[in-house]
Amino acid sequence: MVTADGDVVTASRDDDPGRFRGIVVGLGALGLVTRLTLDTVPAFHVRQYVYEDLPYEQVTGHFGEIMASAYSVSLFTDWRAPRIRQAWLKRRADATDSWTPRPRWMGGRLADGPRHPVPGMPPEYCTEQLGVPGPWHERLPHFRPEFIPSSGDELQSEYLLPRAAAIGALEALRPAASRLAPVVRTSEIRTIAPDQLWLSPSYQRDSVAFHFTWIKDWPRVEPVLALVEERLAPLRARPHWGKLFGTSPGVVRGLYPRLDDFRRLMHHYDPAGKFRNDLLDRYFPPEA
Repeated sequence: MVTADGDVVTASRDDDPGRFRGIVVGLGALGLVTRLTLDTVPAFHVRQYVYEDLPYEQVTGHFGEIMASAYSVSLFTDWRAPRIRQAWLKRRADATDSWTPRPRWMGGRLADGPRHPVPGMPPEYCTEQLGVPGPWHERLPHFRPEFIPSSGDELQSEYLLPRAAAIGALEALRPAASRLAPVVRTSEIRTIAPDQLWLSPSYQRDSVAFHFTWIKDWPRVEPVLALVEERLAPLRARPHWGKLFGTSPGVVRGLYPRLDDFRRLMHHYDPAGKFRNDLLDRYFPPEA
């Protein structure tokens, strides 16, 4: 990356593992990333299935089984009824387990045609479903790259909690459904493996993410977002840095044990604060 002084800095997991873990989720505060070296795995094919209208009790009673049923699982709800509106299962075509698609699963029904996770949006915007195998990069994303993702006219927020808190989060948000439904286009629930990156919302914990695609009306969304944060706060919800949130700096400080280390990293790479902005000043204030 190029630092504020114009120096070119290379960091690697092997040569500088400690500092590397702070740099990867750098929030634009450390420098301009110009080149990446990525680990890769052999390409594979995926089959995608969508199940509709899973009863709420089935999801809370079998959450672990549902999320383990495929290589990637996403649950979608619009908070308008006590059910998960869609479950998207992305299964490796070479999977060797005994799971097979059937007309009914976990109380839901297998979709008989392509679906879009946002009600009313054209399903042809989405990657191919109905179990048709295809390369991973044409199935793991929800949306085809040539189309606008999601609705294209929206606001977004996302919170990552300990995976063990998934049911508690659903129970905490359920009483707020009448407030959520008018301003949510769709919500996605998914699980994420832990990592060791200092500012990653999945830092050192198996996580469950609650994503909110809001209508594009901030005055109506803002109080509901505050309600979501209030209900999820006891479950140690970490907000997604790149989406809307109002979590206070004091609360955020308690959620990231390496936050002060990152602030020192900011000073090391950008002592003059050339890359600072309002968000960085609020959550990573410079030392006195």
